[in-house]
Amino acid sequence: MLPLLVRQSTLFPKTQKTAPSDAESINHKLLVRAGFMDQLMAGSWTLMPLGLRVVGKINQIIREEMNEVGGQELAMPLLHPKSIWNESGRWDTAKEVMYQFKDIHEKEFALSFTHEEIVMDLLRKQITSYRDLPVYVYQFSTKFRNELRAKSGILRGREFMMKDLYSAHTSEEDLMAYYEKVKAAYVKVFTRLGFNFKVTLASGGVFTDKNTHEFQVLSEAGEDTIYFKDGSMEAVNDEVFEGNKDEYISAKSIEVGNIFPLGTWYAEKMGVFFTDQDGVKKPVWFGSYGIGPTRVMGVLVEVNHDDKGIVWPEVVAPFAVHLISLGQNNLNKAEEVAKKLTDLGHEVLWDDRDIAAGAKFADSDLIGIPHRIIISDKTGDSLEYKNRKSGETSLVSFEELLKVI
Repeated sequence: MLPLLVRQSTLFPKTQKTAPSDAESINHKLLVRAGFMDQLMAGSWTLMPLGLRVVGKINQIIREEMNEVGGQELAMPLLHPKSIWNESGRWDTAKEVMYQFKDIHEKEFALSFTHEEIVMDLLRKQITSYRDLPVYVYQFSTKFRNELRAKSGILRGREFMMKDLYSAHTSEEDLMAYYEKVKAAYVKVFTRLGFNFKVTLASGGVFTDKNTHEFQVLSEAGEDTIYFKDGSMEAVNDEVFEGNKDEYISAKSIEVGNIFPLGTWYAEKMGVFFTDQDGVKKPVWFGSYGIGPTRVMGVLVEVNHDDKGIVWPEVVAPFAVHLISLGQNNLNKAEEVAKKLTDLGHEVLWDDRDIAAGAKFADSDLIGIPHRIIISDKTGDSLEYKNRKSGETSLVSFEELLKVI
């Protein structure tokens, strides 16, 4: 469980006044400066304590919606033998995006860039009859992709976190019914995160030759171009668009999730069959559904920031309240307020540092916690409240503060 109260004097790391020289994207600049993440190398990131808190909250939103559609959480290996990828043929066809290598025994392995083959192996060990289906399993795990050019901060990485859900069914009808159910669950996830997004028809890439759906957040920082009608939730990716583009609105966007109806191809390649009610042996119908939580964090910053720093939505902010005490003589009062808030279950970052007020305010704007409380000699028995998003300030009592947060 996350600690409800953290003193900023102990928080690791400290904020930075300038962005890394190689940072081009907004999320790279702000997440590093504010201490949410650190770059080990291009496409490889450490999630610092603040960043891990945000990603944990993103994961919880996703987890709740995956559980709602019957998903059961598990954890699968990240190191895969060549033999399992050979069964589907993707050891060769997906070679460009996979990290492949030999161990000291000259055996060949890959680091996971996805888990379809591993789930298929699990299913063929566990399933014999139609009574064993459907199956819905998901995980949060690290994925590795050999990006030609890792860029855009945490948006395009070589190593990143992924939530991947897999479903197995007795029929195409059952698969597509669940596909629509997961599509609706994804709409709930991205709505809860506050995104302006579109459900977008797209190609299947290295996953399938069928058209699939992506969830695209509208952003000028996006690499994709999508087309949609005014007021519609649905869009089409430029890569599969057919028709008159003049009849549509075009926009740049960033992909945050995708869903794939994979059919029976994997089951036929890997021998994953079940016996139906008539005793006939049939291949399992299969679906795959992904969301990148670390990518989601980066996109949240791209679309929620101002010239001072990050502006976190309340649902994923690392803390609900940033408590700032000015002057060492106000530490006791601040500690009392912090205790009252945490006793009520509110998460508080308390800036107890003995530094200038301006530096504290600048850090608070940079970190982007939704609610700021200032305790100083000027506030007396009241608390100075500032909303990070609107910038509005007011003097409030503790009881009035609770109504706000």
